[in-house]
Amino acid sequence: MQNKDDAANQLGVKPVGELLLKFSIPAVSGMLVNALYNAVDRVFVGRGVNEDALGGLSLIMPLITISMAFAMLFGVGSANMISMRLGQRKKAEAENALNHGFWLLLASSVFISVFEYIFLDDLLPLLGAREGSRVIESARDYFKIIIYGQPFFLVGFGLSHSTRAQGFPVISMIGMFLGAVLNTLLDPLFIFAFGWGVKGAALATIISQAASAIWMLYFNLGNRAVINLRPFKVSFSKEIVFSILGFGSSQFLLQFMMSAVQLLLNTSMGWYGAKTLGAANGGDSALSGMNIIGTFTMLFFMPVFGINQGAQPILGYNYGAGKFNRVRKAYLYAAAVSTCICAVGFIWAQFFPQTVVRIFAPDGSETLYQVTVTGMRIASLVLPLNGFQIVSTNMFVVTGRPKISILLSLMRQCIVIIPAILIFGRIWGLYGVVAAIPFADAITFTVTFILIIRELKKLKD
Repeated sequence: MQNKDDAANQLGVKPVGELLLKFSIPAVSGMLVNALYNAVDRVFVGRGVNEDALGGLSLIMPLITISMAFAMLFGVGSANMISMRLGQRKKAEAENALNHGFWLLLASSVFISVFEYIFLDDLLPLLGAREGSRVIESARDYFKIIIYGQPFFLVGFGLSHSTRAQGFPVISMIGMFLGAVLNTLLDPLFIFAFGWGVKGAALATIISQAASAIWMLYFNLGNRAVINLRPFKVSFSKEIVFSILGFGSSQFLLQFMMSAVQLLLNTSMGWYGAKTLGAANGGDSALSGMNIIGTFTMLFFMPVFGINQGAQPILGYNYGAGKFNRVRKAYLYAAAVSTCICAVGFIWAQFFPQTVVRIFAPDGSETLYQVTVTGMRIASLVLPLNGFQIVSTNMFVVTGRPKISILLSLMRQCIVIIPAILIFGRIWGLYGVVAAIPFADAITFTVTFILIIRELKKLKD
């Protein structure tokens, strides 16, 4: 068995390509399985309930994304700090960062759960469904159960990042596989055999999240880890909290603004759907179609996130150790592979979008078919650029320039896309709203490309 200290030291000596392959394959596998089980969740809902239930899942996506934002803030933030401190040979500080990350994840998950439980009925009408929409009831049934699983989700997700930062990507992958396989087995049982509909899908999800969280806790509390989770021996420090916030702020803002954009998209789908599609339930069909498009897109984003996660400990360790040539190599490899993955998604979306609709809703209405096929082709116009964008944004966090990373995140998720949705929607209606997505991606790519070239020139051993 690999020595636990060697697990971290290898990050500074082994060939970069070999390391990226070793760390990315488990991360990509785990994230891809994670994306697949979310997709499977929606496939079973679309096939086992109806297309309105798909719209309900789309309606509550802003709330789920907010939870992901806090998971990123404290999970990615503490992982970045851990990998850098290990590279600097500051093991005690790395361990204290792990302890801080755990408590921040747990506390934020409890706060979010309580808030959403109390105000859920007030929040749902604000998420984008128009008066008389049939998707609200499905959204309420699903999310009332999901609320109880949020502590499992945040803690499990955060510790998977911390575990990978220590040099154990396979352990993180096992945790993701465990949840994904369990969810895939429970979904058909609860939805079809027991007839529980969207409630069954939600219950399957939180049971799976609990299993993943227990696995990650078991490893981090044990002796195999480079640093151990000791939640009751934490030395609370404002400096560590602020460092974690700094390291995770870019990903937090990215996810938080994604929630705002999802809310605006939902509202726009409901508003323009009926008019553009010429159907009374056009708004609900548009919401369901965007759920399918978003799920399809995430099937390609998740592997890119996995590559990003696989590269993160390599980038962080070598940057902390001053080995900047290795930092450049790891970044360039990660950006190239991520671009290729997104290019595959582009080809599929442009030439075979009909197959995606048939998978999710084989008995869906003609309106759902129309909005999904056309919307998918528009939304994916510059999809190959997204892989580069995701990896580059994280690169600025690793090099100690989180403000640039935050700026790039805000550009895509706020500064460009929000006004584009509002303007394009007024001009071109429903499909103008969808066109705001590739427009924002193209603008942000241009700015990112200019900044990353300058950043790479500064990295000299």
